[in-house]
Amino acid sequence: MKLLLLGASGLVGGHALKLALADEAISEVIAPTRKPLPPTAKLVNPVCPQLDDFVPMLASYEPQAVICALGTTQAKAGSKEAFRHVDHELPVAFGRAAHAAGVEAFALVSAVGASADSRFFYTKTKGEVERDIQVIGFRSLTICRPSLIGGERNETRRAEHAAMALIRVLTPVLPKRFRINPASSIAAALLQAVIEATPGLRLISSDEMN
Repeated sequence: MKLLLLGASGLVGGHALKLALADEAISEVIAPTRKPLPPTAKLVNPVCPQLDDFVPMLASYEPQAVICALGTTQAKAGSKEAFRHVDHELPVAFGRAAHAAGVEAFALVSAVGASADSRFFYTKTKGEVERDIQVIGFRSLTICRPSLIGGERNETRRAEHAAMALIRVLTPVLPKRFRINPASSIAAALLQAVIEATPGLRLISSDEMN
């Protein structure tokens, strides 16, 4: 199976890339990035200064499934508009292009608490991307809703680091849905979802990825 992996340079996407390259069910991983990835067997790495540039090229690569692990923070993006572009507009644009190209299985990383009716910008944006991906019409759609994502990042997220430190202290008394989800567990859930491609919508909660 030819897999399109979006967000391969990120924490979850990086784990998904390693797992996909090692999985016999995957014949090729197409991973568009802004900077080149280390070359390896089975990896096709289109380098695009802006990921938007890859959307019209998607069909020519003939992917059979998509994992979307795109995501940022408002602090890193620089504004609410830039955050929404990465976490909503890009996933939806790729989703529509993939569906038009005949892709039937799509897996998306969202977040715990995602709701289009949320009063909070982050969870509202995540809820809106879930809503808009669902109406595209994939035969198999999986949405993972992790809590804080655990793992070594290539970037510093001070607020997230502080929150994770607090959660580690409180873990014994926290409900499972609010505990830290290892990036490797999220990646494994995404990959399994597109390989199995079970028809319909599946929501994977944070407590299923601990």
